[in-house]
Amino acid sequence: MNTQPVIFDGHNDLLTRLWLSAAENPVHDFIYGALPGHLDLKRCRQAGWMGGLFSIFLPPYAYVKNNHPDKLANPSHSDFTPQEIVDICCAQLALAKQLQERSDGQIQICTSLDQIQACKQNQQLAIILHLEGAEFLAIEPELLDVFYDAGLRSIGPLWNRKSLFGDGLNAPFPHSPDTGAGLTSQGKDLILKCREKQMLIDVSHMNERAFWDTLEIINQPVVATHSNAHALCAQARNLTDRQLAAIKQSGGMVGVNFDVAFLRADGQRNTQTSLDVIVDHLDYLIDHLGEDNVGFGSDFDGCLLPDELSDISQISRLIERMQQRHFSDALIEKITSKNWFNVLDKIWQ
Repeated sequence: MNTQPVIFDGHNDLLTRLWLSAAENPVHDFIYGALPGHLDLKRCRQAGWMGGLFSIFLPPYAYVKNNHPDKLANPSHSDFTPQEIVDICCAQLALAKQLQERSDGQIQICTSLDQIQACKQNQQLAIILHLEGAEFLAIEPELLDVFYDAGLRSIGPLWNRKSLFGDGLNAPFPHSPDTGAGLTSQGKDLILKCREKQMLIDVSHMNERAFWDTLEIINQPVVATHSNAHALCAQARNLTDRQLAAIKQSGGMVGVNFDVAFLRADGQRNTQTSLDVIVDHLDYLIDHLGEDNVGFGSDFDGCLLPDELSDISQISRLIERMQQRHFSDALIEKITSKNWFNVLDKIWQ
């Protein structure tokens, strides 16, 4: 491949990073300057990274309390208040709107494949709004319609915490994905409401029982936006061969997570991790899902990356490693963008 392929990515945590930022104007820094972390507009453009699913996410309370206490009304509390949970998610939605409004047309919130393709054609950054963990909808359910009207088109109903919608997925390494009960009745109702809205349902943070509960009710392609192969790395959040077979049967896909702890056979948070390990997971997933059902789900700005892939500007190193491992140009194009376009088109029709 003579030119860097266009990259559409299944998961990043930029909006949460912007919310946590101590900078005076992080939105401006992302668009026109240099933003600490894995992503800013200049580096994205240089790398051919055209966007993807941007997560709205409630970080762990202890992390915010220890590292960003200024973001809390009362850092002496033991957890977020219900109002803080709502406010944090609404603040991240507002940041996404600011990225679009203040970018002079360089950034667009997209709700259809046609809009994504237009961004590709016009070299704009495409934001697809994704909700990672739906705790705030347990507090104010009517906000689902508000967020949908603002552009939300993808949801991961669960995260690691237990919520009204189901048990979280939190277990020591190594562990199977079977970590607790599945979806609650409220969780099933939420997924059905999102399915009616033709939203992508993300199973990346579901335990095994919730995964199978979801498959029983959604009747659409099943997507894990940022997960890897459990056979290669026995983190509870990675997918078993049986789960991969079900995703393939649904016509869904998996986005490979670049976080070293979900790549390495030893599960260690060690940045001295070869890019070959990412390619190993790509290879394994292609063997089990097929060439049309695998993509990138980097987790940029929310993960610990291999040293060779320190931020988006180094993504070409991963592409080169894929080429060295005999991935064809056509297969690389599928993994870097085409498969995501196809699955979104199937879900959003």
